Amino acid sequence: MIKFAHPEYFIYLFLLPVLAAGLWAAWWLKIRSVRRYGDTRSVLALVEQRSRVKYWLRGGLVLLAVASIIVAYANPLVGTKFEEVTRSGIDMIVAVDVSASMRAEDIQPSRISAARKELQNLINNLKGDRIGIIVFSGDGYTQLPLTSDYSAALMLTDVIDAGMAPTPGTAIGAAIELARESFQKEEGKYKAMVIITDGENHEDDPVAAAKEAADEGIVIHTIGMGSLEGAPIPEVSGGGGTSYKKDPDGALILSRLDAETLKKIAAETGGTFTQAYTGRDNLATVFGEIERMEKKEFGTKQFTDYEDRFQYPVLLALLLLMGELFLSEKRNRFLSRFSIFAAHDDRRSE
Repeated sequence: MIKFAHPEYFIYLFLLPVLAAGLWAAWWLKIRSVRRYGDTRSVLALVEQRSRVKYWLRGGLVLLAVASIIVAYANPLVGTKFEEVTRSGIDMIVAVDVSASMRAEDIQPSRISAARKELQNLINNLKGDRIGIIVFSGDGYTQLPLTSDYSAALMLTDVIDAGMAPTPGTAIGAAIELARESFQKEEGKYKAMVIITDGENHEDDPVAAAKEAADEGIVIHTIGMGSLEGAPIPEVSGGGGTSYKKDPDGALILSRLDAETLKKIAAETGGTFTQAYTGRDNLATVFGEIERMEKKEFGTKQFTDYEDRFQYPVLLALLLLMGELFLSEKRNRFLSRFSIFAAHDDRRSE
């Protein structure tokens, strides 16, 4: 396994297109000066000792050398020891509502954007727990099975968006049922679920599903996204404009937070309900409850020892710079005889 001690140094890779632009500018200035003496092709033909190919080849070697030095600064590390490490925590499933109503903007910038941020904050604060991700609208879908790979979980949060699930509607009960199937049945504890939704359920009975989850030792915490007053639901038209969802009579539809349902779901399992607000740490209560839960031990295999490998890109950079130093821009007289691009003088055959 390879990782980098200082991946932040990769930001300096932006220097490569800057250097490439500098090489092109230098070549352009050279051509511009040649044009003062006449036709460019004719003048360059007179200066046969200079090779345009070698100019760009030398420039390419410099660019590769700079890239190698940046990689060396990032310090690649190679895993050399693989062993099982014991971690303690709980199994936790996070279910995110991706129905159309999550586009409402009563939480800035929108309910779904705030839900993504809540999920990311949750993942960043986990310590040893395993996490799984479910998205749901009219049905539930597993986006990430239970894992200790927090990096993979964070990557998947970027693609969560309203409307990504194929079935319209909101079925919180289906998400709870899917979470029950994801947990180990034989364990009556160590299991928690966080539901991030506006609570507008139209498809099933989420309170009944919560009762069944409680019988299996699952603690459900709910985070309500939205306001009790409600907000219109944006719809993106084909032309890129934004309109708002209306009923058949043309009246504006408002999506309101169903706090009562979410409170009942949490109460059935001994969990907590939190109404989300813009700019507030909405997960503080949930973190406190998770920390108080009884933990179990996980055995996970991972690399525990790494060795520096910055020497190899440094060596490569030195070789490239030496190659650039000894590579002359003069044409090779022997190879130039076989140039397939050289113009032929037909007058010689007359």
